[in-house]
Formats: sequence, C-alpha cells, structure tokens
Amino acid sequence: MARYTGAVCKLCRRERMKLFLKGPKCDSMKCAIERRPYPPGEHGRGRIRESEYLLQLREKQKARRIYGLLERQFRNLYGEAARQKGITGENLLRMLEQRLDNVVFRAGFASSRNQARQFVRHGHVTVNGRRVTIPSYQLRKGEVVEMGPKAKSMIVVRHNVDTLDRAVPAWLEVTGPELKATVRDLPLREQIDVPVREQLIVELYSK
Repeated sequence: MARYTGAVCKLCRRERMKLFLKGPKCDSMKCAIERRPYPPGEHGRGRIRESEYLLQLREKQKARRIYGLLERQFRNLYGEAARQKGITGENLLRMLEQRLDNVVFRAGFASSRNQARQFVRHGHVTVNGRRVTIPSYQLRKGEVVEMGPKAKSMIVVRHNVDTLDRAVPAWLEVTGPELKATVRDLPLREQIDVPVREQLIVELYSK
C-alpha cells in the first residue's frame, strides 16, 4: 500500500498550522511549528505571492494531509463525492470522516490518524465483529467498530484511552471499557471540526 513516508512535521510547517499528525508531540513545545513557524526549504522565509490558485491548492493539500491520503486517493474520493446528491464539498468531508481509520482516531483509540491506520492494517480492528484491514473502508450508519481482543490488552491502546482528552463527535457513540464505537448517524458539516474550507477544494477541481 502506497503511503507518505517523509517527515510529517514539514507538512505542518508547509501549511503554517498544526495538522496534529504526530499525536501528543503536536501539543508540546517540541512541535516543529512552535520553533520554526515558516515553510520548510531554502526560500521558506521569503515573501509568497498570494493567488486564488495558491489558496485553493493549499486548502486541498491541507485536507489531504490531515486525513493522510495520497493525491490519487483524494482525487478519486472527490469524484465519488461529486457524483452523490447534495453539496460536493460537504459530501467529501463526510466521506473522509467515515473512513475506518478516522473513526478509530475520533473514538480515542489512537493518538493520531497514522497510528489508527496502523492498527487497522495490522488487523486489530473489527467492524460488526468482522476483522477489516482496509483503512479507507467507508462506515455506514449503525455499524460498530471495536478493537480486537489482542489490541485491548496492548499498552499503547490502554494509554491512549486513559490519557487522551479528545471530545468524541456527536455522530459517534463510544463505550470506553469495551473499546467499542457505534456510528449513530452520518456526520453533518457542523460536526466536523477540521480547519478546511471545502468550497476552495471544489473550485480547484472544477477548473
């Protein structure tokens, strides 16, 4: 499976904001953007000529990096969102939120989406009692996500559940002791707290 293997702190610096890609480190002073709040590279501190295209591109890159998708994955997901009824931008964010790895992260079982993706790929997550190893699996209303028996005894999972102070979105219902999350409903736009202006992404792909 293709995935980004570079330095993720550079991604936050490129977007000039915290994308929370490394879990607890992002909340500490060790976060790279705290020490170097400018884009990486030789010309990172230089003046950047703002343009409409640049704003749209940066918004797309921000959303793609927050959820950990490569360009082709993101483009295909946008195409599917455009074919659905409703507002394309909201459809896109809803589908990103319904990914299995994102739900594991939102439920507080993982400290980052990258860690949640690893749990899924290693077979530690079940959906309706059946093991699913595809991070992009689209969850539907009523489906139940649960950490596997082995994962429930893992120190890293127990540490995440005990220490992470993350608000669970209203569209999810989490049972802490059982490490189980139920999709109560499909997420609404006002329930998605990612700092992304989805309309700019739609404008970019509509050109």
